[in-house]
Amino acid sequence: MTAPEAVHIGRDDLPYIDIGDGSKLRVVQVKPKEGLWIVENIFQAGYEVDTHKHTGPVWGYTRSGAWKYKEYEYVNRAGSFLYEPAGSVHTLQCIEDDTQVWFQMYGANINLDAEGNITSVVDGPMTLEFYLAVCADLGLPPPNVLVD
Repeated sequence: MTAPEAVHIGRDDLPYIDIGDGSKLRVVQVKPKEGLWIVENIFQAGYEVDTHKHTGPVWGYTRSGAWKYKEYEYVNRAGSFLYEPAGSVHTLQCIEDDTQVWFQMYGANINLDAEGNITSVVDGPMTLEFYLAVCADLGLPPPNVLVD
């Protein structure tokens, strides 16, 4: 028997793409059968993610900067760890430039309007499709995202 090899992705192996207002995204891994998606974001102050509900748990680790949820008092700063249980609802707001956050998510994000109506649903495969399309539009080689 041989053990599977570890997979290494270097800091510069996957490009960041612009998602608006100077904020960026890169997709690290998507496992559709498990509902897993891992992304890294670099947010700029003032960037806000739609209010959303998670269908699965989320783990977040802040590498630099600061961000918060409108609905809570605490601020996530460099070194902060955050766990979000399935069903949690919140609105991410970035409060410092170059805030870098790593998220591991399961399931989907259900985006909601002010009345709680569903406006869209986003999951790992959709995010991967978007990421690959933007990379192609930019003329970048296909990024070697971990997909299985």
